[in-house]
Amino acid sequence: MITSNATDMAMPPLELWGGVECTVNRVRDEYFNQLERNGHAERMCDLARFASLGIRVIRYPVLWERVAPDGMEQADWSWTERLAELQKLGVEPIAGLCHHGSGPRHTSLVSPCFAEGLAEYAGALAQRCPWIKYYTPVNEPLTTARFSALYGVWYPHARDDRTFIQAVINQCKATVLSMRAIREHNPDALLVQTDDLGKTYSTPELDEVAEFYNERRWLAWDFLCGKVDRQHKLWSYLASTGIDEAELLWFRDNPCPPDIIGVNYYVTSERWLDHRPERYPERSHGDITLKDGTRPKIADIEAARALATPTPGVAPLLQEAWERYGLPIAITEAHLGAHREDQLRWLLEIWEGAKQARANGADVRAVTVWALLGSFDWNCLVTACRGYYEPGPLDVRSTPPRQTALARLMRELAASRPLTQQVLRGKGWWRRPERFACPPVATRACPTSITADGRNLVGNTMDPILITGATGTLGRAFARICDERNIAYRLMSRQDMDIADPESVERAIVCHRPWAIINASGYVRVDEAERDRERCFRENTVGPATLAAACARHDIHLLTFSSDLVFDGGRELPYVESDTVRPLNIYGRSKADAEREVLERQPGALIVRTSSFFGPWDQYNFITQALRALGEGKPFGAPRDITVSPTYVPDLVHTCLDLLVDKECGIWHLTNGQPITWADFALKAADLGGVDASRLEPLSSEQCRFAAPRPAFSALHSERAIFLPTLDDALSRYLLQWEQEARTLGAAPDFNQRRVNATP
Repeated sequence: MITSNATDMAMPPLELWGGVECTVNRVRDEYFNQLERNGHAERMCDLARFASLGIRVIRYPVLWERVAPDGMEQADWSWTERLAELQKLGVEPIAGLCHHGSGPRHTSLVSPCFAEGLAEYAGALAQRCPWIKYYTPVNEPLTTARFSALYGVWYPHARDDRTFIQAVINQCKATVLSMRAIREHNPDALLVQTDDLGKTYSTPELDEVAEFYNERRWLAWDFLCGKVDRQHKLWSYLASTGIDEAELLWFRDNPCPPDIIGVNYYVTSERWLDHRPERYPERSHGDITLKDGTRPKIADIEAARALATPTPGVAPLLQEAWERYGLPIAITEAHLGAHREDQLRWLLEIWEGAKQARANGADVRAVTVWALLGSFDWNCLVTACRGYYEPGPLDVRSTPPRQTALARLMRELAASRPLTQQVLRGKGWWRRPERFACPPVATRACPTSITADGRNLVGNTMDPILITGATGTLGRAFARICDERNIAYRLMSRQDMDIADPESVERAIVCHRPWAIINASGYVRVDEAERDRERCFRENTVGPATLAAACARHDIHLLTFSSDLVFDGGRELPYVESDTVRPLNIYGRSKADAEREVLERQPGALIVRTSSFFGPWDQYNFITQALRALGEGKPFGAPRDITVSPTYVPDLVHTCLDLLVDKECGIWHLTNGQPITWADFALKAADLGGVDASRLEPLSSEQCRFAAPRPAFSALHSERAIFLPTLDDALSRYLLQWEQEARTLGAAPDFNQRRVNATP
């Protein structure tokens, strides 16, 4: 065991690093390139954005596949200009040469020329940029080998132990030879060797499997440190693959220990194995080969989704790495694909875990905020372009990339400033009871105390959001989703807070001390507003303006809602945020006036224009009424000449909460995107739900006899960002969730049965 008298107080301050998700992985003959997906390949200006986050070290790609895809003779070194620019900005790059890749097309992870080829490339880079201090020639060699040569997910798509170990050896040998080549030009160059570090727990029946996995996780680092010999715990396994013993022992005679052990840690890094797969979701089912040759079916699932007592997190794993190697450590990837508050909570927990490990004597140097520009399609292990995006501190769905709340937290951590975000005080989903995907499992294998969940640094009492509109669809939806996301709130009725009464608003603010107010109330009866103008303007204009003035005085963030009816329908393209408002009716004027008055009183307010709600939690929205009527064989009329852009309420609420946590401001358009007439909207929903639409009656707006004039075209688009999924995606989820909700209430329409009945 390695011991140390060092303490957190005696060490240099814990550093905050950053990293760009830059995977270039191959699936058969197709390459998936994160740098093209996130746009960084075309935006050198991102480098200044990275520097503004307070980091002074960045994991930055100089990828073999991108610079020299057709061989060294045709290499394009223009990318290295970015390294020089980072240096000018005061940011030290850790040059990454191969990131989940298998090299250019002429080689692969199991090719005899892989190691020498990468070394040649590494030496050429070091010759051009001899000032580069830190290198990661191969990111996550063990993990990449698992996905490429054991699970068959990435090229070369093998599924056997020999190919797996050969891929690990090739990548580790490439690292050794690359560092030799680099040090010919810079003898002081340092190796930062990354890999995923987790832990596997199991039922007693699978102890031997868990023990094997927990030894295998160290294998790449063990090779590099020269620890693999005939006494190694995995020697029998390694020898059984049939690989020449000389290859296995080569590292004993050619060690290249990392100067920094790079630990990548995710919520998926810790696993639970159970011999009773029937207790778990089907996605977790698989089989495993035991020593006796049997292949039982098992469940392999994230520990956070199964264990009654959560694992203590990253700190004990860092301690294990320190005791095994006695080398400096950095957490080189910390990222969570989740809603914004949980992304913040995850980073803070990792930060506190690193500090705890330091206090226990481990030499932990830094925490790296991974995926500064977010990442694409990791929910399918980057095997297809599905458009699934997880934002990071910068969200590339906006042009230019927009800073999220993670950027603010980064600056606060880097500068050792007080942490200001209230949502940090709540537990992340991986610590909450609703995390379970199965009956919770009590196990002897996990420690029973969690000492670093982030909240030790900020406390656990969260100031609330005040949500107006306690009886309305939107207000109730916000309350429901705040519960799901563990965000404190108070749902306010008019008796609790009359938003048009300054004294009532002041009393509520003083009483509840909110950090934000969501105004989900308002006058919504468009036709009645024509003869009830005073009440409409009181609720839709005076109220939001009163809230804005109070929020400005108390430094409270305000979110309020506007409508597509601020436009006159005079154009044939969807409206964007900067288009001039010209409302046709009283309701639209009340909303347009509110936008102006709110921003005059509080320029930092967030105003969301949206349109045509539908959702699973109320019985009165257009689609629910249409499907119910058509499903009962009743006629249902809908305008055929009024085009809108429908909005799925759960998508709207989740996105609004993310923007609120980000402290976004100004006017945003949020809908599910597709311009569609009301009649076609009903028809689309009926088709997807398998409901007979023969009684649908497309009507002209004149036939509808609206008291208030409507714009013929009021569809919304955004010039700021597209956040919500497509309408087809939203409708599919609506149909499933509404059926579940209705069944819970004992009155479920069975859309699947209707689909069967409607089939000729």
